[in-house]
Amino acid sequence: MATEPDTPTIPLLTPYKMGNFNLSHRIVLAPLTRQRSYDNIPQPHAILYYSQRTTQGGFLLTEATGVSDTAQGLLHTPGIWTKEQVEAWKPIVNAVHAKGGIFFCQIWHVGRFSSSVFQPNGQAPISSTDKGLKPQIRNDGTSDEHTPPRRLRTDEIPHIVNDFRLAARNAIEAGFDGVELHGAHGYLLEQFMKDEVNDRTDEYGGSIENRCRFVLEVVDAVAKEIGAERVGIRLSPFAEHGECRDSNPKALGLYMVNALNKYNILYCHMVQPRMKTALEVVQCPHSHVPMRKAFKGTFISAGGYNREDGNNAVAENKTDLVTYGRLFLANPDLPKRFALDAPLNKYQRDTFYTQDPVVGYTDYPFLQCQ
Repeated sequence: MATEPDTPTIPLLTPYKMGNFNLSHRIVLAPLTRQRSYDNIPQPHAILYYSQRTTQGGFLLTEATGVSDTAQGLLHTPGIWTKEQVEAWKPIVNAVHAKGGIFFCQIWHVGRFSSSVFQPNGQAPISSTDKGLKPQIRNDGTSDEHTPPRRLRTDEIPHIVNDFRLAARNAIEAGFDGVELHGAHGYLLEQFMKDEVNDRTDEYGGSIENRCRFVLEVVDAVAKEIGAERVGIRLSPFAEHGECRDSNPKALGLYMVNALNKYNILYCHMVQPRMKTALEVVQCPHSHVPMRKAFKGTFISAGGYNREDGNNAVAENKTDLVTYGRLFLANPDLPKRFALDAPLNKYQRDTFYTQDPVVGYTDYPFLQCQ
């Protein structure tokens, strides 16, 4: 009897060894803020959300998770600085592990991307600077004026480093396999790195080495706390989110990946110069390929990839892994759909940041048995 020919394996579905982790494919769930962690506490409905998107040997990143009570800038985003939050994460992590997934917690501090309403005692947000942001369109579609930030004193910076260290420790206690430091998209770590925001004159400002000092101190502290083999970082040198720009983003990106090599962290997660915004794909004449070549660990790429783009990037050795956000949000079985080249569900933008525990969260349909 004739047998059906084997379906050729596509590059995104080839296995990959990331440090001590054996991945069955190269499709990563991107860190996606969903604003469904009421009062900054992860909720039981996240168990289904993350486990739906888990495959045996798949790699998932959590939504951005605050390192302290000063780290928040949006309603109902999760934290990992209290015992209650750690305990709330445990069943979510267990559900991912039960299906064979590898799960990292992305830890962040929003810095000046906040308002006094989110801060302890209504205080000003902290940042590298006291320069405020222009009114921004928030995730829920409303316009918000951020409270002008307070510039961190030099002697306060070690305390923020320690917040990241303790958050990483808490993540391991919650059962996560590791952490990703959110050093992208205009949040606190990037507010130090980029020279159009950082106007400091102390050892954390001025030269590229000084501007990156705080971030590397965080990397060092977290790597020493939980092991460099459990640490990744997300960077976006070419992006300009939250008015966070740099005069020489290529030099910044190259400096960072070379500096990160000294710490032997597991991976660098780089946002491509091409980014998909709400309305369009924005192209940039720069490339992150030089950073990919310079970095010694696993290199992960993000930036509006589709199935073809992701396969090409892996096939051409431009990256090791590819993160998918909106497509994975709307297609919990994305690896299977990519394997079959099946049609994709369309995502519903108006439900990205609502607080409903089901609608636009866990109700996207799976493929029928094929």
